[in-house]
Amino acid sequence: MFRGINPINLDVKGRAALPAKYRPRVTDRCDGHMVVTVHPFDRCLLLYPLADWEFIESQVNALPNSSSRQARRLQHLMVGYATEVDLDAANRLLLPATHRDHAELDKRLILVGQGQKFEIWSETRWTSMTETYLNESFDTDGSVELINLSL
Repeated sequence: MFRGINPINLDVKGRAALPAKYRPRVTDRCDGHMVVTVHPFDRCLLLYPLADWEFIESQVNALPNSSSRQARRLQHLMVGYATEVDLDAANRLLLPATHRDHAELDKRLILVGQGQKFEIWSETRWTSMTETYLNESFDTDGSVELINLSL
């Protein structure tokens, strides 16, 4: 499981180093073979171990795209932008320019562990989003799962 918030840097060639605490898990799960794609709802990137991505990809591709605009959205954005990336000898990932542009990434990034995957955010966008969350009231929208969640 990947968890935690980690500030990382993007070098001039578009590479970001994976924090040391995740390297053993990434090596065990996928031997450094990962997939980066764009988030379909936020201006950030999603980074999956290859096997986890293949499962997600099969689920997205199985959606009936002829009748659902949201299914087409997932297919176009998530599968369309999916790019295999490998950790190099220095434990860095090269993030494609198209992906960096989509997420408006600059030098300072935030890597967010989200269980089976990571999110990659620009530090500016991440800070703005979390401030917005903290300043909003929390509405469960009647969701039983959220209402019953004990934090």
